[in-house]
Amino acid sequence: MADVPTLGFLRDQLRRARKVRGLSQEELSKMINYSTSAVSAMEIGPNQLSADYLARFDKVLETGGLFVGMLELIRLHAEPDWFRSWGEIEREAVALRWYDPAVVPGLLQTEAYARAMLRAGPPLTDEQIEKRVLARMARQEVLARDEPPQLVAVLDEQVLRRQVGERATMREQLEHLRTLTDRPHVQVRIVPAETPWYGGLAGPFVLARLADGTEVAHLDNQLRGHTVDSPNDLASLGRRWETVAGEALPRRQSARLIEEVAKSWT
Repeated sequence: MADVPTLGFLRDQLRRARKVRGLSQEELSKMINYSTSAVSAMEIGPNQLSADYLARFDKVLETGGLFVGMLELIRLHAEPDWFRSWGEIEREAVALRWYDPAVVPGLLQTEAYARAMLRAGPPLTDEQIEKRVLARMARQEVLARDEPPQLVAVLDEQVLRRQVGERATMREQLEHLRTLTDRPHVQVRIVPAETPWYGGLAGPFVLARLADGTEVAHLDNQLRGHTVDSPNDLASLGRRWETVAGEALPRRQSARLIEEVAKSWT
């Protein structure tokens, strides 16, 4: 199998392709309707490589989709092997019920929050971190498509108050969460901090329902995640979901709490 391109290699090739065509960054920026600074950031960092940017680049330079294809290949291989099957389920789901007592779910994270989380985890190179951030942001496209899944996320209030990255990172993340709650297909509900111990604190889980009615769950642990589809396990997680959802504030009250805590991160 051929080596998977790296983000650094992709940036180098963007710069090389532009120069081969005899274009300055300013000239290219006018052709693809991006600022000169954005063109520079795509070629040398630190901006995330945008699929939209690469699609415009491919079109203007008539590269036949080469750079979009390279980005998709990097995204595919950025996900741990064990995650790929769940990633497919996530993309096919019509409904997702997500509980996490510790962190903001991946589908709702900002780039800065995701990057800070990855830096605090097991040792990874900068390249590996950027690949995983890229893959995580790509997963979020399911929420922006024409027929997105219905997503209900229940989080413990501690998620809003535990610092991940800089204080500005937390404020941005909570403001992002608050904005997401305005979408009709997204609910973010919070279990108040004063709630006594409840069953969900044992760990995060996700329940997915597919178009044919099939239900599948995903569980994470310290080493890896795994997919669950046995009826007994799904029934047990369904009961656990009812417990955590029952402890959570209603949608509007949760939105107000998110907004309130966001202000505290100034």
